[in-house]
Amino acid sequence: MNQVEHVLAVKNTLGEAPIWHPQEQVLYWVDIDCHCFFKFDPATGKHQRFEVGLPIGAIAFRADGGLIMATQKGIAFWNDTTSSAQFIVDPEDHKPQTRFNDAAVDCQGRFWAGTLGDRYNNALYRFDPDGSVHLMETGIGMANGIGWSPDNQTLYFTDTLRYTIYAYDYDATTGTIANRRIFVHDESAGLPDGLTVDSDGFIWSAWWGGWRVTRYAPEGKLERQVKMPVECPTSCTFGGANLDELYMTSACATLGEVDKHQQPLAGDLFRLKTTVTGLSTPKFAG
Repeated sequence: MNQVEHVLAVKNTLGEAPIWHPQEQVLYWVDIDCHCFFKFDPATGKHQRFEVGLPIGAIAFRADGGLIMATQKGIAFWNDTTSSAQFIVDPEDHKPQTRFNDAAVDCQGRFWAGTLGDRYNNALYRFDPDGSVHLMETGIGMANGIGWSPDNQTLYFTDTLRYTIYAYDYDATTGTIANRRIFVHDESAGLPDGLTVDSDGFIWSAWWGGWRVTRYAPEGKLERQVKMPVECPTSCTFGGANLDELYMTSACATLGEVDKHQQPLAGDLFRLKTTVTGLSTPKFAG
């Protein structure tokens, strides 16, 4: 393993939810508080910023092009041609204090997204390509990182405020979950935020306020801890031509002026070249 590399000085207030586009060979991610998303080309070192106009928790690719977004006002489609969002559905429109946070697409092209803003009464939803909406879990402190094991038999889901990553039995055919159990519970340094799963079935988790990104074996044992140069890493995903580069987003939202001076790289984009590979990112089928 090599050291963490500083890739892009972007100074995100709340950088989150990185995803790698294998055809374009570029990285996408969001800045929730700045109401925008970014696109970074490692080959040229150049990046683009796209304004959405409201908080976006996460994005994913659509099979027919464009993006699906988890936002403050529910789920939306992003049209690349017009650079505009079309809002589709908001199952939480009766709860103006909540917004959608992290999200991911499963192997059948379904979009999973969780909420925050209603402390310990947040939810996890599944949005199917046919337009149907399914409430999958309730009573969540703060919904965050979502991922699946390589065999698609386990779903991992983060509840940040409970310092916990849960594991569920997952039925890929029906999209149902069962048998929730604690995969990792750790209150030692920071709060668990975004996650990704590698091809060996190990789970990588970014720890808000913890100065670290961790890697856990499938049975939940801490296998590796990556020290970060910033206090608040937020999420991670694999990218690069061989999917062996771990990209990590970060934030500076909660830092005071003294902390920002001491952490000049807070809010920037980082990369770790690894000896393992990530999984390909499924696209939303709707």
